[in-house]
Amino acid sequence: MNKEKIVVGLSGGVDSSVAAYLLKKEGYEVIGVTMVNFRGSDSAEDGDKIAGDAAKVAEFLGIEHHVVDFCAEFKENVIDYFIKEYLSGRTPNPCVVCNRSIKWKAIIEQGEKLGAKLLATGHYAQTELLPNGRYAVKCSVTSAKDQTYALYGLSQEQLARTRMPLGAYTKDEIRAIASQIGLPVADKPDSMEICFIPDKDYAKFIEEHTDVVIPKGNYVNASGEILGRHEGIIHYTIGQRKGLNLAMGHPVFVTEIRPETNEVVIGENEDILIPALKCSKLNAMSVPEFTTGMEVTAKIRYNHKGAPAVLEKTGEDELLVRFRDPQRAITPGQAVVFYQNGYVAGGGLIDKAVKES
Repeated sequence: MNKEKIVVGLSGGVDSSVAAYLLKKEGYEVIGVTMVNFRGSDSAEDGDKIAGDAAKVAEFLGIEHHVVDFCAEFKENVIDYFIKEYLSGRTPNPCVVCNRSIKWKAIIEQGEKLGAKLLATGHYAQTELLPNGRYAVKCSVTSAKDQTYALYGLSQEQLARTRMPLGAYTKDEIRAIASQIGLPVADKPDSMEICFIPDKDYAKFIEEHTDVVIPKGNYVNASGEILGRHEGIIHYTIGQRKGLNLAMGHPVFVTEIRPETNEVVIGENEDILIPALKCSKLNAMSVPEFTTGMEVTAKIRYNHKGAPAVLEKTGEDELLVRFRDPQRAITPGQAVVFYQNGYVAGGGLIDKAVKES
């Protein structure tokens, strides 16, 4: 009997490597596929180094390995999007975009060429077919490492093919398995939040990768009074307190970014506590659609714990999300992800904070 083929997105890190090992142990014919998304970085995330580490892992595990070049697609769909959003005064989450439009697409396409219908990744999450016939992402057993937030945009077709073996383990358990079997990357550090910006200096990256001159502008308060000068809107995000270089005598926060006037609005702590938001570019996952009155737990950023909220459908592709308690620093450009009973119900992209719900 032929073993079922499964393509694993092999990044050369501990998580994807152990995922490949676990699937092989289950009896799958595992094929490693490594995506090269960018080159020339000084960090450990450079595409060629990733491919080299992944090749060592594949050889160690005794599995077939392929490298695919997605640099052009990654630049167009992820990096250019990231830059455009920051220049528009928004704070994007490139991982969300990459997962659906680049990573899953690339692995599925490569898998079909190799005769594999299934794909797997090293995310700390689980996939499940629910009684209502919908495929959904289920939270990992460990909330500290749960990565479901960045997966809300996956389609039903993508989820139907997906396996995520690490969702049943903690990070410590995965590290222990890597050491026990002698993986060549067992001691490799975890990857960074945004893989193409090694030093986390987003503003420097944007300035180096565009011809756009980022002008300085005015800090203003809600009444329009000028408080000082800022370094350019790409240096700021909603809720930011540090690095403002404003002598106000007490802590103040970025409450709004206005690209049309090149102003950064400064306010008090209570000014960034917001009761509602509007979102669009929706994707329903565990539910067939979002309806008015639907109760969810909503996360407004990756490391947000989630808060009770009620949805109101305000358009074909738009929701008003009202929180039971005001939430801190709701940020346009970030994803808002909805959870019900430990599953991802779906989500969308935040368009704006709504101060009166």
